[in-house]
Amino acid sequence: MGCFQSKTTHLHSPDNPTAQPDPADENQVEEEDRTPVFKEYGLSELRKATNGFSTNYIVSESGEKAPNVVYRGKLQNNRLVAVKRFSKQSWPDAQQFVAEAAGVGKVRHTRLVNLIGCCAEGDERLLVAEYMPNDTLSKHLFHWEKQPLPWEMRVRVAYYIAQALDHCNAENWKIYHDLNAYRVLFDEDGDPRLSSFGLMKNSRDGKSYSTNLAYTPPEFLRTGRVIPESVIYSYGTVLLDLLSGKHIPPSHALDLIRGKSVLCLIDSSLEGQYENDDATKLVELASKCLQSEARDRPDTKFLLTSVAPLQKQKEVASHVLMGLPKNMILLPTMLSPLGKACARMDLTAIHDILLKTGYKDEEGAENELSFQEWTQQVQDMLNTKRFGDIAFRDKDFKSAIEYYSKLVAMMAAPSATVFARRAFSYLMNDQAELALRDAMQAQVCIPEWPTAFYLQALALSKLGMETDAQDMLNDGANFETKRQNSWRS
Repeated sequence: MGCFQSKTTHLHSPDNPTAQPDPADENQVEEEDRTPVFKEYGLSELRKATNGFSTNYIVSESGEKAPNVVYRGKLQNNRLVAVKRFSKQSWPDAQQFVAEAAGVGKVRHTRLVNLIGCCAEGDERLLVAEYMPNDTLSKHLFHWEKQPLPWEMRVRVAYYIAQALDHCNAENWKIYHDLNAYRVLFDEDGDPRLSSFGLMKNSRDGKSYSTNLAYTPPEFLRTGRVIPESVIYSYGTVLLDLLSGKHIPPSHALDLIRGKSVLCLIDSSLEGQYENDDATKLVELASKCLQSEARDRPDTKFLLTSVAPLQKQKEVASHVLMGLPKNMILLPTMLSPLGKACARMDLTAIHDILLKTGYKDEEGAENELSFQEWTQQVQDMLNTKRFGDIAFRDKDFKSAIEYYSKLVAMMAAPSATVFARRAFSYLMNDQAELALRDAMQAQVCIPEWPTAFYLQALALSKLGMETDAQDMLNDGANFETKRQNSWRS
């Protein structure tokens, strides 16, 4: 299970009162799934990650009484995240909000969109979770563009979500709020995951419940309360979505089932993809989940044992079933230490490597640092270079920019290393566009210099241009390989 770092380590989950948080370094990750440990983020960091909560970064909006917005964001370590921003009215008590989030942050599973942090500063209430790049179940079921979701993938969604709910039950988080097709998201592999946001609640007695559900459980309509069996009812409505490819009122679905018109429920686009017996079993499971009396509904273990046998293509990857391109986010294998440091945006390592490399990559190149005669102008250039290098070494990047800018103006033949060092200095002063310009100038000086490509990748990543950044990393790696092969020959 996850441990977390928090300013409120004396608080614990209301549903799991014996659970105590473990202090952890913010760079620590889970052993099981390499997910970062839960931590509290500063508002300034999340504001920067979402470009000032830009409307261009909005992924979804929902709610009227308690509005919330989900943004795509990128943290300083280059990790993509989803940032959910609540109104203060949703969570007036900051300590309660952090306690709830910290508890949910301990519930980790490969079938969940894991919660990795929160923020409660002033009136702001924000949650930070893993970013899922391949949209929601709602999008793939109701608003598909290229192809309808295939039968086998629908069965996989039903099984994976049952796994997620069963794990939450095992961790004593038995109430999941607002389970619907919008809460199921697809990761980079195309695997469905259940959003951990649904584990959050803003009351201790179960009376608070989202109004976003298309069809609320009968007991909520009667009593205004949510119980664990309510989640099973909502799971039944998701099964109806999966079977039909559209929203069908549970009452209408149950009438069809009682009238032995089971196959009338099935999405016509799935014809020929399933066996009638399998479809009937899934419909019957939905019927059990939708029973009006909570005690008549099955538990999560029953869901698992019912759906597991219906999976017939477990060996086929989800992204293949869905026809999604597989985004290869692995780094090129031939990246040098500098390339790897740029890819993970490790600015300390980049600085160290640039210092150790010095100017040796320019050996043999003609520039004003090699002289035929000694003049006062040469002495001035040497002094300017020396002062710039000292400032760069001492991490006085503003002074480094000043000295290197003077040096560039003095030199007849520009130096790739000077441009590279000034590019890095610009990055350290949050001037990514100027850094990109200098890294490109370094490439002009030495056209196949991997360092120039890697620094361009770093600047592009800082500017949010991830695809271009990856292309630059690949180009740098290719020139790295070419260089190594020329050395061997």
